[in-house]
Amino acid sequence: MPEEEQAGLRERRLALVKEHMDSENRHEFDTTLSTFDHPRYELIATGEVYDGPEQVAGYYAASRSAFPDQRNANVVLHYAEDAVIAEFDLRGTHLGELKGIAPTGRSFTCRMCALFLFEPAGERIVGERVYFDQATIARQLLDEQAG
Repeated sequence: MPEEEQAGLRERRLALVKEHMDSENRHEFDTTLSTFDHPRYELIATGEVYDGPEQVAGYYAASRSAFPDQRNANVVLHYAEDAVIAEFDLRGTHLGELKGIAPTGRSFTCRMCALFLFEPAGERIVGERVYFDQATIARQLLDEQAG
C-alpha cells in the first residue's frame, strides 16, 4: 500500500477507535457496535469472550448495569500495523449486582490496555482484546479498608 494510503488508513483507524471509546462513555452502544466489522471482546483477565452482536450487546448491558457510570479516561492511543493499542483508566462505581456480588457503592480506577484488531487494510474493528489486573478492581471494590 502506498505511503499516502497507509497514512489515511492510520488516521481513519485512530478516529474509529476514538469514536468507539467515546461512544462507550456516552452509552451509545449502537454507535459502538457500528465500529466493528464483527463485534468481539476478549477479556484476558477473566477468560471471557463475547462474540457477535448479541453477546457484545449483552456484555454492555451487564457491565453498565453493575457500573452505570463506567467510563474510560486518560486515553493514549498507539498505532501498529493491524491494530490500535489503547492505554486508559477504566473507572466506575459498583451500583448493581455483578456475577452474584452485591453492589458495594465503591468506585474503582484501573489502568488497562486494549488491542483493537483490524484485518489487513481493514477499516473496521474485528476484535477488542482487553488486558487488566482483576485484583486491582476487586481490591478497590471489596476491601473493607478501601472505603
